[in-house]
Amino acid sequence: MNKIIEGKNIVKTFGRGGEQAQALNGVNVEIESGEFVAVMGPSGSGKSTLLFALSGMDGITGGSVKFRGAELSKLRENELADVRRKKMGFIFQQPTMLKNLNILDNIVLPAVRENKKGKAGLTQKAKALMNKTGIGGLEHRDTAEVSGGQLQRAGICRALMNDPEILFADEPTGALNSKSAEEIMELLAAINREGTAILLVTHDAKVATRADRVLFTKDGSIVSELPLQKWTGADAGARTDRVLAQMAAVGI
Repeated sequence: MNKIIEGKNIVKTFGRGGEQAQALNGVNVEIESGEFVAVMGPSGSGKSTLLFALSGMDGITGGSVKFRGAELSKLRENELADVRRKKMGFIFQQPTMLKNLNILDNIVLPAVRENKKGKAGLTQKAKALMNKTGIGGLEHRDTAEVSGGQLQRAGICRALMNDPEILFADEPTGALNSKSAEEIMELLAAINREGTAILLVTHDAKVATRADRVLFTKDGSIVSELPLQKWTGADAGARTDRVLAQMAAVGI
């Protein structure tokens, strides 16, 4: 395995002067190719801020973030946009879809700029991803005509259109019921087994058990790390107990 993301002494401060608040306080983190890493912590602990910093979605105040050895802060805006569009995929708690487009067009739209396959090729790829993720046949539905779980699957399809090396997922199951959440995690685990790295922020211990490694954040720092073996499903209960015990041990 080799490093895909390397963050050193990351500092992120919001506000100015006496109103400053430090969201990240000298964080160090590495993610290997094909690794599945979960980040847990209470509200305001810096977990989502860390995801935004590592993905280049938000600038940092100090330290460095490298993607495949390239310092993100030293890239020009268009170069950084290219990295995010071509090498990274993003999944959020509430997928942002355009209401005037159907599900298929929403999936295809972000990939059109690359246009290596042409619109027909992109449409074919999107339909293949929809079949793979269990939403085949919903291509022409409006965004209001599908369930939350189906909409999240469409968001995953969209994130995969450019074959990213890593997926950044911020509370991807937070708005879903338990059945849909389990299905989404099964899907993400399958994507990871195919070689795509995942950095996932969650407050749910059951969700975090799917990861190879869990990072625990508190007050802008990583206060603990829990390694887990590759997911098999047979030890789900024991894995959840380990995550819960570690949460209790670090006071989150």
